[in-house]
Amino acid sequence: MKTAAVIGLGDISVIHIAAIQANPAIQLAAVCDIDASARERAPKEVPFYQDYRQMLADVRPDVVHICLPHYLHAPVAEEVGAMGIHVFCEKPAALDSAEAEEFAVFEAEHPKVHMGICLQNRLNESTILLKELLDSGEYGAVTGLKGIVPWSRPKSYYDVKPWRGTWKYAGGGCMINQSVHTLDLLYYLGGTIQSVKASVSQLLDYGIEVEDTVSARLMFSGGAQGLFMATNANYKNESVQISVQTEKAEFCIIDNVLYLLEEDGNKKRLVEDAKLPGTKFYYGASHQKLIAKFYQAVEQETQDYIHVKDAVMSMRLIDAIQESGRTRQTVRL
Repeated sequence: MKTAAVIGLGDISVIHIAAIQANPAIQLAAVCDIDASARERAPKEVPFYQDYRQMLADVRPDVVHICLPHYLHAPVAEEVGAMGIHVFCEKPAALDSAEAEEFAVFEAEHPKVHMGICLQNRLNESTILLKELLDSGEYGAVTGLKGIVPWSRPKSYYDVKPWRGTWKYAGGGCMINQSVHTLDLLYYLGGTIQSVKASVSQLLDYGIEVEDTVSARLMFSGGAQGLFMATNANYKNESVQISVQTEKAEFCIIDNVLYLLEEDGNKKRLVEDAKLPGTKFYYGASHQKLIAKFYQAVEQETQDYIHVKDAVMSMRLIDAIQESGRTRQTVRL
């Protein structure tokens, strides 16, 4: 049995802790947060620390889950990894592409330490099947892709945790926080992206530094064209929509269901994603699968998980879209 510890007891930590406790091969050994009141969000039987260095010295877990604000992801992950402890880090991998690339270099320099990044939507049932269909070659080359993230965040979302609205601590807004998964999937499904042209803006009068709305045209090296749109200014949270057109067919993921669009206009249902219960269904339910996959890789000493190096492209995309929004020019990656 592998032991786990969690650093940071914010909103996403609840999902990590639930996934750990649901897995009989993992024991939650300790949790940590600088805020003493966060103790209430952790299982009562698990030791609670306010200093993660003290926790690591006392407990020495096999794996540390990092659920901290964005600016601490790479630095703390590298500190833990340098101790020879495996790391499972929430998205994003870093504040920007430069830090992500440095993180990937650190990963390469520590081959005995597993360092996973939580891009769990790659393991959604719809993504797995769509990737298989595209890679099979049966439907020809990909010619177009679309990703839309129509979400909502109230002003209180930023007020309760002010770091979320800052460049220094969050690294961005709706892209790095809410829609990095969609950018990752557009790259994962469509291949290398060579350039972007984007509009980056704020539709909400929240007084934050970072963007809340983005639209971008993506040009893929294989010749496909893509459209990416994301906002936190919708009136409610709706499911992410992803469409992929190939030479012989068109697929779409709507309401967490993968469809094949037939010539007569009908949609053939192929597979549906598992969903989380409650109001945050749009998160998807693949955290548990990805966490189990990571621990299996640690146990069996394989490389079958999502690495830091796999997360670099989504960070490059975010930086390129931000630059294009500032300059109003096409930016090459």
